[in-house]
Amino acid sequence: MSYLALSIALVFVLIPLFLSKTLHLGLEKDTLIATIRSIIQLFAVGYILQFIFEADSPLYILLMVMVMIGAATLNARKKGSVIKGITWKVAVTLIFIEVLTQGIILGFNITPRSAQYIIPLSGMVIGNSMVLAILFLNRFSAEIESRQDETELILSLGGTPKQAINTQLITSIKASMIPTIESQKTIGLVQLPGMMSGQIIGGADPIQAVQFQLLILFLLLTTAAVTSIMLGTLSYPSLFNQRMQMLRAR
Repeated sequence: MSYLALSIALVFVLIPLFLSKTLHLGLEKDTLIATIRSIIQLFAVGYILQFIFEADSPLYILLMVMVMIGAATLNARKKGSVIKGITWKVAVTLIFIEVLTQGIILGFNITPRSAQYIIPLSGMVIGNSMVLAILFLNRFSAEIESRQDETELILSLGGTPKQAINTQLITSIKASMIPTIESQKTIGLVQLPGMMSGQIIGGADPIQAVQFQLLILFLLLTTAAVTSIMLGTLSYPSLFNQRMQMLRAR
């Protein structure tokens, strides 16, 4: 795509600006800021990735992955303010899922061991894991607050913290995983996934594009399950003190 074609594509920004102005939605400023930031951020990342791909150095790859994990952690932790130590819990979860998925991919030589494959796949895994963490923490925090009396009742009857919080955990894990599972049920029917579409537009064989997309879908299923379950397992003990009493939600 030429820069001229990209400039013409800005018409898709003018349309929401016009509608916002006409309907007095007041979203013009936010739309412009979002557009400008996306342009700057994506071009910056593009040049950084170009440098990393050309260097193909393990150190640069590791640094890029660490930056992605750090940014994802800072974003996801906001939804878990009621959970003590949520920052390191999210970070450990993201690191674990990254090591797990890349270990399998590289260990079995599913994709080449180059920055061109490692970084995009890591970005998809970490990004999806971040979204899953946000969904889980948002629902788990709400469940904790809304069912606190029920939890304390189970504890008073001799139940363990795990038994007392089990319903909230299961509900939150399922709620965070459902969007991933449901979206995969209609994949290829309702929409063509982004990676597959990008490869086809880039001239790749459609069947090869399908194979890579299936790899992504399988990765995201693992990410959904492991992220929610691991984060829940790490999080719930901090809701109780050493006497197995529930700490009041702040």
